[in-house]
Amino acid sequence: MARRVRTRVTLAASVLALVALLAGCGSAGSGAGAGGSSGTSDAPGSGATVTVLYAGSLVNLMEHDVKPGFEAAGADTFQGQGKGSDALVNEIKGKVTRGDVFVSASTATNDKLRGGANGDWESWYATFATAPLVLGYNPKSRFAAQLKSKPWQQVIDQPGFRLGRTDPKLDPKGRLTAQALAKVGLSKLAGSDSGVYPEETLLGRLQAGQLDAGFFYSSEATEAKVPTVSLAPVALAATYTVTVLNRAPQPAAAAAFVKYLLGARGVALLRKHGLRPTDRVRLTGDRSAVPATLRSTVGGS
Repeated sequence: MARRVRTRVTLAASVLALVALLAGCGSAGSGAGAGGSSGTSDAPGSGATVTVLYAGSLVNLMEHDVKPGFEAAGADTFQGQGKGSDALVNEIKGKVTRGDVFVSASTATNDKLRGGANGDWESWYATFATAPLVLGYNPKSRFAAQLKSKPWQQVIDQPGFRLGRTDPKLDPKGRLTAQALAKVGLSKLAGSDSGVYPEETLLGRLQAGQLDAGFFYSSEATEAKVPTVSLAPVALAATYTVTVLNRAPQPAAAAAFVKYLLGARGVALLRKHGLRPTDRVRLTGDRSAVPATLRSTVGGS
């Protein structure tokens, strides 16, 4: 009799253990489905992480204002990476970096991602803002007074002047800088490697006193409260564009981000950071490839 009781107890315990095991498996499966396999779900508002690859000149805008604003507006989260636009293109094409949204400082850079020969990473882009190229200087520089009273091209060509700029091979700002130097007769300086630094370190070098002056967009100088002089008679500017990359891991979240950036709240942030929003967003490329949720925003049909 005692043996039969023990057998029934053992059998009941086994059944309970099996039920608990099945329940645990069911819970784990439900969690993965709801989270889209650890955050890979692309349903709008599902809590997806959108990866934004952006021009390094926009780091303060993106990280300090756009990121918290976008995340507060919905359930998706922002993950950004800022570098020279052409450097990002190289990483995208080389499959070193994978992103959902690409924000460039030059339309020519976008063209390097379009078409089969370029991997067909991009079908369209929207132009949304500009920022003039200026010469920012350290107010403690021994050349500061001259920069305020003499033509800039004469001052920077003096012996001992420490001038900073970005690489024209990796950054549209570097290309604009080379054009500006060539236009005022400083082609030799434009073609040298002297004073070339990564975009993400140039401002810090100026502020630390390692440089007398450097070429920046007006928006960067405004954010950092760096004094500037106009490059007149030269007039060059960054042209900012945005697109959802083809084969983006999170296309719906990417579209939501672009809609936020180009919407009223995003435009207000652009102005706050010294950028000049265009009168209207201009679409370039295949209109039919624009996500349906963005067509009214970027002008797609």
